[in-house]
Amino acid sequence: MVFLSLVASHSQLDLETVAQLSASASGLAAASINGSVAINGAVVLATCNRFEVYADVENVEDATEHLVNELSANTELSADFLARRLTTLEGEPVIDHLFSVGAGLDSAVVGEREIAGQVRRALTQAQQEKTATSSLTRLFQNATRAAKDVGSSTDLGSQGKSVVSVALDLAEELMDGSRSWQDQDIVLFGTGSYAGATMALLKERGVKRISVYSHSGRATDFTDKRGGFPLSEQHLTQALREADVIVGCSGGGNRLESRTVEELRVKGQPLIAIDMALTHDFDPTMAQLADVELITLESVRMAAPNDQALAVHDATRIVTKAAREFSAAQREREADHAIVALRAHTKTVLDAEVAKVRAQHGCTAAAEEVELAMRRMMRQLLHVPTMRARELAAEGRTDEYVAALETLYGLDLSGSTATAPAKPVRADAETADQAACPVLPVEQSA
Repeated sequence: MVFLSLVASHSQLDLETVAQLSASASGLAAASINGSVAINGAVVLATCNRFEVYADVENVEDATEHLVNELSANTELSADFLARRLTTLEGEPVIDHLFSVGAGLDSAVVGEREIAGQVRRALTQAQQEKTATSSLTRLFQNATRAAKDVGSSTDLGSQGKSVVSVALDLAEELMDGSRSWQDQDIVLFGTGSYAGATMALLKERGVKRISVYSHSGRATDFTDKRGGFPLSEQHLTQALREADVIVGCSGGGNRLESRTVEELRVKGQPLIAIDMALTHDFDPTMAQLADVELITLESVRMAAPNDQALAVHDATRIVTKAAREFSAAQREREADHAIVALRAHTKTVLDAEVAKVRAQHGCTAAAEEVELAMRRMMRQLLHVPTMRARELAAEGRTDEYVAALETLYGLDLSGSTATAPAKPVRADAETADQAACPVLPVEQSA
């Protein structure tokens, strides 16, 4: 098993391309698993400024090719383009990357609060779709735990602003100085997680008039839980005429066109449009209108604060330590199948010898003493090889241990489940005696 990740984020691709990839997120994990024997499981992390696939694979090259082809088939992007532009990680770099992502260290706004929840929800969705293996589950759970440690042990969580809060800061700088947030009429598009975060932050800033519109008709449910006023289709036009700020958090493909805004608005009436949707809720050409200021995710990325050096340093130290510990634990697990194979092999040999003792001496006290002594000796003989397996695994040298077992004992450890060569046991009288006698348990070494 090897961890593999394909990464597309704000740091190496434009947000339009990331949006195209995010649109293919639904069903990608299941399709990848069903279409390739090289992929055991997959988790897809799709946010407003990143799209990442994490996979548990048997063959990196085959799995990468299959994932790229699946993405290409579901987007208008060629496989060649994706192969060149996506960042491919394998092994421990996958662990390091996800731990950094979960803690907000790889975000456009360093330390953003939303990403930890998005990592957690990505795993939950994969579990519901039955595409998460035990290894991927442990990976995501440990990344989430590290993010919590960063939040509780550093100032990054309190200093780090969310994508939405930075956007609202930009909007505040553009407002007429004579008016505060309390005086603003806001129209919010969308009812998803980003809309919820935006609603909460607007309330924190004292906004009293927030109207919510949803193309899917969920505005009433949203405002019943979070406050604000639901807008129907017939009331949206008037709300747009009167709005001081409009915020797009929908991403549903129903774009508000520049022409519509220009026709509705009174000349000279200022409007701030904040577009938080990857696929653009607002026509980008709206920025060309004389009285409109358009804030996009690209604007947020450029304005993100970077004056948190000490908090970032502390958070990085925590994340690095957690990632290293998880990597070491993973390497130790890689040696488990070799340890199991060695124990199975020695048990086969031991059982054969015990059968001989019972055939010769029956269920006498002497036979039981001999059997007990043999099992105790086997436990002691297994102790050092078992500990060495874990030590070598922690150093990334499991292959050396496996090769030694295959050479010394003739074991076949090429598969995930190793098998020991069978030892012949004398039949009839011996097996009959064995069945009639109690079997002492094999004591396992630590």
